[in-house]
Amino acid sequence: MTFTLPAPVDAPPGDHVAPPAGPGPHTPDPIAFAGRAAARLRHTDATLYDLLNREAARQNNTLMMVAASSVADPSVLACGGSTLGNLTAEGYPGARYHAGCGVADEIERLAIERARTAFGARDAIVQPHSGSSANLAVLTALLSPGDTLLGLDLDCGGHLTHGSPASVSGRYYNAKGYRLTSEGLLDYDQIRELALAHRPKLIVCGASAYPRSIDFARFREIADEANAYLLADISHIAGLVAAGLHPSPVDHAHITTTSTYKQLYGPRGGLILLGRDARRAGPERGTLAATMRRAVFPFTQGTPDLASVAAKARALHYVAGPEFAELARRLADGAQAIAGRLVQRGMRLVTGGTDTHMVLIDLRGTGLTGDIAEEALESCGIIVNRNRVPGDMTPVRTTSGLRLGSNTLAARGMDRTAAAVCADLVADVLDALRAGAGVLPEAARVAARARVVELCARHPLPGYLS
Repeated sequence: MTFTLPAPVDAPPGDHVAPPAGPGPHTPDPIAFAGRAAARLRHTDATLYDLLNREAARQNNTLMMVAASSVADPSVLACGGSTLGNLTAEGYPGARYHAGCGVADEIERLAIERARTAFGARDAIVQPHSGSSANLAVLTALLSPGDTLLGLDLDCGGHLTHGSPASVSGRYYNAKGYRLTSEGLLDYDQIRELALAHRPKLIVCGASAYPRSIDFARFREIADEANAYLLADISHIAGLVAAGLHPSPVDHAHITTTSTYKQLYGPRGGLILLGRDARRAGPERGTLAATMRRAVFPFTQGTPDLASVAAKARALHYVAGPEFAELARRLADGAQAIAGRLVQRGMRLVTGGTDTHMVLIDLRGTGLTGDIAEEALESCGIIVNRNRVPGDMTPVRTTSGLRLGSNTLAARGMDRTAAAVCADLVADVLDALRAGAGVLPEAARVAARARVVELCARHPLPGYLS
């Protein structure tokens, strides 16, 4: 994964003070500034500096297989830690509530254009602080308290913001849930029946733990028949969508949301995307796109994090390029390899495999629970997360499953063969854990840890080592 700095762009029309062309007496070189900032931290807060170094070392020397994680290029992190963090810039480009935002306007316009390009969208809002913030902005814009919302149940792979009672989305709205078939698949006929029975104002499609592709066109048909808005949350599959390896919802859903750190390899943040419905009338005044813009600011957020917006622009520049297509193919192939090898090793997978980056292991019948398996794997340097599986009756902090993902493995440059080796490591640890009646033998832990260190050294995080 190699990033190149974006070429300069022409400034948009409007009155603003143009910045100097390059470093000068009053414009410090940003690279030198970053070095001085790190040195200052080291000398003024050695404790925190040491903790940050330890975390960097941990990431470099462990196999991150959490499906909700990835790794941002250092150039993305540099944007996120830039002097833009000093800026107060409420509002949108050309309509700020503070002076001194000329450069910020250019940066946000650049991020918007890059988001549109990456996803083939008509419009994009780049200010949401997270995918959850983006979802809640959409809900508050389209629904009133008590309105009906239809989304995938949390224990079937939905997200908290899709109507879970643990979330605002399930407490302020009349949330109804659709479930999966006994094979763990979406049942579009059932979804249609529920939509016609409950007449929700909004249907949410997309998931946090569903390893198969989603038929967004079918969801739109259901939404239209029920006279409902359709929100597609693609936070877990955004990279595959951008690379054309998963169907895109942008022109099917009224609104599409995503986080920017999972499969877009960007900063912590969110996006709202609109396709063919961007210019249709919104529920109050103006277009749907204008409604979404107001929903973010001033309705649910105040000052945007312009440093994060710049980091999004940086990541989206890469997403639209040819190297990202190779990365996305590698992560899809890696997930297939992991699923195939785990099945060969006798493990039961939800739906039997994957169409995405995600693999769900069903531990029921093995004598193991998700929390015990997660802890044992972490002790070996393999980072996964416990996860409920369809029909799971265990507490949410226990679970009967594990969720694995290939995002970071792909960023490390791992091909199908290397991904299969990672799957073997997972299977070896779980086999040893079962043989030890839930206690991992020390010899097995030491052996697995050594293999993890060797794999990480062979496939280092790109750009993280000097």
